[in-house]
Amino acid sequence: MSNKNVPSLWERYLTKEIGIEFKACLYFFAILFFYCVYQIIGGVYVASILHMAEMILTCYGICYLQVYVFVNFDEAEALKVKECTGIVVCTLLYCLISYFGNWFDKHMIPTLLFACYLLLTYFCVFLIYKYKRRIDDKTLNAELKLFQTEHKK
Repeated sequence: MSNKNVPSLWERYLTKEIGIEFKACLYFFAILFFYCVYQIIGGVYVASILHMAEMILTCYGICYLQVYVFVNFDEAEALKVKECTGIVVCTLLYCLISYFGNWFDKHMIPTLLFACYLLLTYFCVFLIYKYKRRIDDKTLNAELKLFQTEHKK
């Protein structure tokens, strides 16, 4: 017997995949922004298509790692040891790939600034998800109260 109110395995998988798609695009935009600022500061007004391809592929790979290995740390209720470990590991992976992919010309200062930028990005995304959950909870509670008062009549 199937319960129509419980998401199927396919729906749960699809929900995770949509979340990964969203995260990959979000992090790609953030990384591309940093890369473009770096390029402009260096007097270069073009971006390497190869670097952008590496960035988006890296974002997808790391987002899969983030969701399936580190249990979606940016959507956690609190930043505990496991979440912080995920943030550090993913940041290190991004930095290693950026270094060996030559995104910042193998200069250590921009790579370290990139690491700091990523840590700040992860923290901001964590806060965004946290506050979105609070707003969603308030909305759902208000809708539930409205539903209950309408059905008491």
